[in-house]
Amino acid sequence: MIRPLGARLHEELGIEVPIVQSGMAGVAVPELVAAVSNAGGLGVMASLRLKPDAVRAAIREVRDATDKPFGVNIWLHDDVRTSPDPASIPDDVVRGSQAVLNEFRPQFDLPTTLERPPAQADLVDAALDVMIDEAIPVFSAGVGIPDADLVERFHQVGTKVVCMVATVEDGIAAVANGADAVIAQGSESGGHRSYGQKHRHENEATGISSLVLAPSMIDAVGTECPVLAAGGVVDARGLAAMTALGADGVLMGTRFVATKESGAAPMWKERLTSGDRTTSLTDGFTGQWARVLSTSFTEAWASSGAEALPGLMQAAAGSDLFGAAKKANDDQLQPLYAGTGVTQMSDVPAAGDLVREMAAEAKAILGQA
Repeated sequence: MIRPLGARLHEELGIEVPIVQSGMAGVAVPELVAAVSNAGGLGVMASLRLKPDAVRAAIREVRDATDKPFGVNIWLHDDVRTSPDPASIPDDVVRGSQAVLNEFRPQFDLPTTLERPPAQADLVDAALDVMIDEAIPVFSAGVGIPDADLVERFHQVGTKVVCMVATVEDGIAAVANGADAVIAQGSESGGHRSYGQKHRHENEATGISSLVLAPSMIDAVGTECPVLAAGGVVDARGLAAMTALGADGVLMGTRFVATKESGAAPMWKERLTSGDRTTSLTDGFTGQWARVLSTSFTEAWASSGAEALPGLMQAAAGSDLFGAAKKANDDQLQPLYAGTGVTQMSDVPAAGDLVREMAAEAKAILGQA
């Protein structure tokens, strides 16, 4: 028997609607987070690469806009939490990466270079300290599993811990460390793959479908904590389907990028809702595997055979190019994250309306209206 929609997440996280918004950098701004939470879902703020004062200010901005539960997300990947030493990267890897970037730099009158990028600031632990100090309602871990000590630090201030994972093994590990809920990230998901360690090859990073992963995760840890499904869900049909499979709710990213309150550029929202929306996995933008809309850059990167720089050093190496592309509103030379469900999207609704309508329609599909 299918349990009432969202009942378990209401008990665990205090939310009325079993829809969680992914904490996407540049997209999950306070306005979006508050809109989702005010509609009964769980809005999640992005904090990756933000300085501590910016994290604190954003948390307080969300609190000023909603009295509902919300979350804050950050990555825990070892190479992101502590940035690699640029000097440790082999010369041929640096040259190979920069050579591909050099193919496109002249389009924006940028000088070519074969130099290694500068060292990156380690901001993750400081951001975590701010979250704990602010006693946020929910901590959302991505691209890495929180250790038991970190989970306990959050629990001591009353914060629930949710962890996104792409394998059953990682889900079991997260629950063993005390996570209050897990999100099963299927291969259809847009954005970055939530593995604790990066896979070297694309075929290893792809993962398995959410239709397979979610039931497997439920079988493994579902008696211990709620399990949410992520990947390919953009409407009420997806929410109802995952509920029918036994999931306690869903996490959506791509669908929330194309909402009015999203921090994404209008061009990105337009590309998600019309025209060719083929997607591909690439590590050429950040150094971590991510599903994006296919572009001339993703094609050039894939055909080059270049190896991405570790951690987020790839993003640092290409910051001049990707920044210029963003400023010029170019849709080929910046990452436009998108999941495979993107072809089902055709509008840019208000986030609150989306949450409320999805919940109502899913209940009707499940006969719970």
